[in-house]
Amino acid sequence: MERRTFCKTASVALAAGALTQVTSAQDAPRPSNRGKIFKAVKLGRNTNWDHLKKLKDLGFDGVEPLAPGFQDLNGLSQMTQELGLKVHGVVDAVHWKQRLSSPDEAVRESGRKGLEQAIRDASSIGASSALLVPGRVTGEMETEKHVWDRSIAEIRKVLPLASRLGIRVLIETVWNGFCESPESFRDYLDEIDSPWVGAYYDIGNMQKFRASHEWITVLGSRIVKLDVKDWGVKNGFCPLGQGDVDWAAVRRELDKINFSGWATREGSDGGVDKTAALMNELLEL
Repeated sequence: MERRTFCKTASVALAAGALTQVTSAQDAPRPSNRGKIFKAVKLGRNTNWDHLKKLKDLGFDGVEPLAPGFQDLNGLSQMTQELGLKVHGVVDAVHWKQRLSSPDEAVRESGRKGLEQAIRDASSIGASSALLVPGRVTGEMETEKHVWDRSIAEIRKVLPLASRLGIRVLIETVWNGFCESPESFRDYLDEIDSPWVGAYYDIGNMQKFRASHEWITVLGSRIVKLDVKDWGVKNGFCPLGQGDVDWAAVRRELDKINFSGWATREGSDGGVDKTAALMNELLEL
């Protein structure tokens, strides 16, 4: 082959190869939930710039602190804004001890005031929700019916504040002896019957009672945000992907209800770098 012909042929081949690589990159499937589900982690009562910077570098979209009682909410808000993270919600810090289901009226009032402060704190930092555990079944003085009736009465008292500030009260699915089937939890939310109240669905918590994806099917659009955990009969709470949660089924059911919102990791996978990779994989982020 003449040198001129060889060079021309080689150039065409190289160009075709480069075009194939570009086309392949463009045609690579985009993770199905990127831009629909937003990745976050829980915070305790304090944090620092270095931790938040690492979260940002790992692709996290936001954080969720405890409130009331976070050490410096304004400082957290400033740092997250500078880093391009979002404080998407707060976790009511008093709901387990100062329960809205307590037989003691003074305790219920204290719990309600704590929730009201959590709502105000969420509003002050531009968050959208306050996570609430509505009570706990403890015995004859605090039965499931007590939790149902007392918590609804107290939640309704905070709804004018929630609506005025634009903060949703999201009820978490937890191990509190209350509404341990998706149908009962659905009916509980429907009895409250407010656009300012929804479900904070914990994927791992409810695997103990029924396959987690089945809860998503029943609760449907009542689900506003997700807590991300895994749980198995043999190993309890564990790193993501090592329990009994059927993550493909979870993704399928979330897609069916057209879920778009925050998914927040609660628990440890041996480092936030591992958590980021596992959330990306299991939720297709």
